[in-house]
Amino acid sequence: MIVSEIRELADFLALKDEWDALVTLTDDQIFYRHDFIRIWIESFAPGARLRMLVGRGESGRLEAVLPLLEERSTIFGAPIRQLTSTANAHSCRFDLVAMDPVVAGRAFLNHLLRDKKWQVLRILDVPEDGKAWQIYETARKRGHPTGTWSSIQSPYVLLPGTREEFAASLGSRFRSFLRRRRKRLVQKGEISTEHFTGGPELAARLEEGYSLEQSGWKGKAGTAIAQSEDTRSFYTTLAGFAEKKGYLSLDFLRVNGEAVAFQYGLIYKDCYCLLKPGYNEEFGEASPGQLLTEEVLKHCVDLGIREYDFLGPEAMWKRKWAPNTRSHTWLFIFRKNAYGRLLCSYKFRWVPATKRMIVRWRARGGAQETANTREPDQEAGGQ
Repeated sequence: MIVSEIRELADFLALKDEWDALVTLTDDQIFYRHDFIRIWIESFAPGARLRMLVGRGESGRLEAVLPLLEERSTIFGAPIRQLTSTANAHSCRFDLVAMDPVVAGRAFLNHLLRDKKWQVLRILDVPEDGKAWQIYETARKRGHPTGTWSSIQSPYVLLPGTREEFAASLGSRFRSFLRRRRKRLVQKGEISTEHFTGGPELAARLEEGYSLEQSGWKGKAGTAIAQSEDTRSFYTTLAGFAEKKGYLSLDFLRVNGEAVAFQYGLIYKDCYCLLKPGYNEEFGEASPGQLLTEEVLKHCVDLGIREYDFLGPEAMWKRKWAPNTRSHTWLFIFRKNAYGRLLCSYKFRWVPATKRMIVRWRARGGAQETANTREPDQEAGGQ
């Protein structure tokens, strides 16, 4: 395999057709396609230094890609230059795209090691069966300091062919729960659902969904889409792209016309991907988010969708629908030198050991001893 690097955005843009053809032949997920990565870069890393690895066979055909960025960072205060995947919490998952992951993993690692300037290679949210594990295993076998961090366990459900089969899969207890919640919601007004795939009202629908998401705990925590210019840009641009391609799925549950629950999803191939949900917490006793999830799942069954992927971290409300989870892992590869071993030990041995000691200390009464030394006006929240 002949390896080269793309460091200019224009060169990455020119690779679109070949890139997507490779994804189609290997692991055709929306998260790996050229436009998804382009939108992510333009939204979250417009000025970043690209280090995109491209592997071609002897015939010149594109056989592997790994989009990376180079950045300066720290590991618990220690300065580093790291190569990291074009991914964050909004990417959902990331992976090496390759015809032969073993060959690509070896070739890409060999190429990167010729550059002596970086100390850490960090690849985020690789699925359990991901091809990027080949890079990690190659480095580990060669004696490089390595480490992994379990990031998210994403629930998913494989859908049956009919609504009747779907209802039966939920179990009588959960079906009863949903019926009770629907009765509570009916008492508040007329219920309706809206499935929106695009049109002149796209901007208005997105703003409605963003406002609904921000009205709840995400708004209080500062993590709602509307509270970050970068995040808003990503989801708005992605929606426009998905609308043109026929992937967009915006769903609303309404009471007397007012949206009380919202789902931002993409339907790609035979999979529904839930990127962002939200609901009005004033209607929380009626579980509008769960009622909307039921409607979207039924719609997916009608469309013949094979899988509903909840994405993101595991949550109790997701597990009521999906007993299965898909694990994702951060992969760390350090330089095979003294500094690399020091960084790896600090991150994966010393700091975790210190945290375990603190946990044991608290379990043995250290926290209580500290609490007993507080001033009187600090007790019970100052009451």
